[in-house]
Amino acid sequence: MKRLLIVAYYFPPSGGPGVQRVLKFAKYLPEFGWHPVVLTVNESASFPARDESLVEEIPPSVKVYRTKIFEPYEIYRKLTGKRADTPIDVNVIHREGERRRPTERIAELVRATFFIPDARIGWYPCAVRAGKKIIEEEHIDAIYSSSPPYTAALIAKRLHRWSGKPWVAGFRDPWTGFLSTPQRWFLPRLIDRHLEVSVFRTASAIEVAWTGIMKDALRKYPDLSESKFFYLPNGFDSADYPPLALPRNERFTLTYTGSMYGKRNPSVLLQAVERLAASGEIDPSKIELRFIGRFGSEVHEMFRTFKCQGALRILPYLPHSESIRHLLQSDVLLLIVDEAEGKEEIVPGKVFEYIGSRRPILALAPEGAVSALIHETKAGIVVPSDDVNSVAKAFLEYYRHFVYNDLRSVSNEEAIARYERRNITKNLAELLDRLVDKSSSNKTER
Repeated sequence: MKRLLIVAYYFPPSGGPGVQRVLKFAKYLPEFGWHPVVLTVNESASFPARDESLVEEIPPSVKVYRTKIFEPYEIYRKLTGKRADTPIDVNVIHREGERRRPTERIAELVRATFFIPDARIGWYPCAVRAGKKIIEEEHIDAIYSSSPPYTAALIAKRLHRWSGKPWVAGFRDPWTGFLSTPQRWFLPRLIDRHLEVSVFRTASAIEVAWTGIMKDALRKYPDLSESKFFYLPNGFDSADYPPLALPRNERFTLTYTGSMYGKRNPSVLLQAVERLAASGEIDPSKIELRFIGRFGSEVHEMFRTFKCQGALRILPYLPHSESIRHLLQSDVLLLIVDEAEGKEEIVPGKVFEYIGSRRPILALAPEGAVSALIHETKAGIVVPSDDVNSVAKAFLEYYRHFVYNDLRSVSNEEAIARYERRNITKNLAELLDRLVDKSSSNKTER
């Protein structure tokens, strides 16, 4: 069995969608001839969310190496006056025109100037040192990195150049110019772009979770070859969905799971519900809007001013298994795509877990990748994220189906099966096999 070094910051006990991708690769790769060895950070790292239950899902055969990391987030929280347990990722992204305190602007300037490519760059020296030792002692055949954070790609690049082992650079989001990228001034922006293109040019292959990442890279760097990119979508693991005998909900329950901040917010959905309640087309006492996860301060303000308070249920970030249970206990699932440039290409990882639950989806999204996926799988309704009337119409349709006990899924099972984590992992294993065979062939010829 060949051995793969996985370089990933997000790994249990970290929670969140980024963890699921790497964790499922580690789970299923042995079925296809690859034994994973994970290089990650120690358990005291400042993860945006923690899910201790995921530690139990790490296969016993997977060896995990954890190293120290310097992270500046405690300084950031003190500088900006935030609580020690504030999840950073839902507070550093702001909506355009939003007023910020001077301390927040200073902190953002420091972040944009000195933490390149991201605030996890303090992991680099320890990880490279540990990675070299792992490659030698574990007889590693290939390297895989998962980004963001993009520091993981820089670590893998250094290990690739040192060892000569084939390297697949995995990306769940674009690098520079994405909605979560700090607003850098020209010099740090130039450095960040240099690091980005050096990774793209150096990696043996580039694996992307949605095709928009590839399009973004080729647009910025036309000299790159499209043949170097491979699309391996996010997915769902059927083993995560317990068989449940569920009674019918007393109230029409629409559920959102994940994080919301900045340009990803529930404003239009809340306006639509208020409008339907005011017109008497829905009864607020017969609906429950369930939001589960981490939300920015501006989203909490939207919740606070919502006129149908009795219909709201706000829950904190939950362990993955509990989150899945809430999906299965819902009548409809809410998906919101960020209001940002290039939004038609964005595919949030959670949409696949929604699809795997076989619950109808109400997607607030533009025509593009998400709408194509939902139409392909027949998983729900897609409406423009900025059109209150269309959102209200779709919500009312689902509500009436619930009232008349006619709410059911008509999903395309053949299409859904393509997004099983096991099948996607098989594709990664085949890519790794080709790279290792090519590397061995080149060495033989020399």
